[in-house]
Amino acid sequence: MDSNTIIIAFGANMTSTLGSPSDAIREAFKRLCVASFRPVAMSRFYRSAAYPAGSGPDFVNACGLFRASGSPTDILYLLHEIESGLGRVRHGRWMPRVIDIDLIDCGNIIHPSEVTLRHWRDLPFEEQQKATPEQLILPHPRLEDRGFVLIPMREIVPNWVHPLTGQTLEQLVEALPESQIAGLSPLVADDLRE
Repeated sequence: MDSNTIIIAFGANMTSTLGSPSDAIREAFKRLCVASFRPVAMSRFYRSAAYPAGSGPDFVNACGLFRASGSPTDILYLLHEIESGLGRVRHGRWMPRVIDIDLIDCGNIIHPSEVTLRHWRDLPFEEQQKATPEQLILPHPRLEDRGFVLIPMREIVPNWVHPLTGQTLEQLVEALPESQIAGLSPLVADDLRE
């Protein structure tokens, strides 16, 4: 992947003025395209249980591969602008949301440093609930724990390799605990790949 190739994860689990969670993801995709993100590939939409268990209604999730220019921080700023424009209010981690757009990878770089990525990646779950990074970390530090990202991501970048660990995407999927795969299922005829 070159520096202009990015992977974005989408999630939504609240009905809003946009319609269903799937409608919110479709609208986010349209707004990304208007903001000069060029789509390369889009996964199917998946239904997944809210994380952590019991924290809200089921999510609809998807991943997209895009080409975009700008620094990773500039790209993240645009993603937050689109989220805000779609009604996203940040009021806590792992809460129900109208839309969530996460920058998962940007040109397969490690940002801002290997030490920072390792720190956030290895943070115990209890600390994850309390602490939020003050800066962008790439690839997404919780990527390896999230079946709802890895499974859709496998559809669009099956040969992706984690720049820190050297693990292939298939190895990351195989290492997922059953709890991250149980209940994850594609939504039939409910996606952007038409």
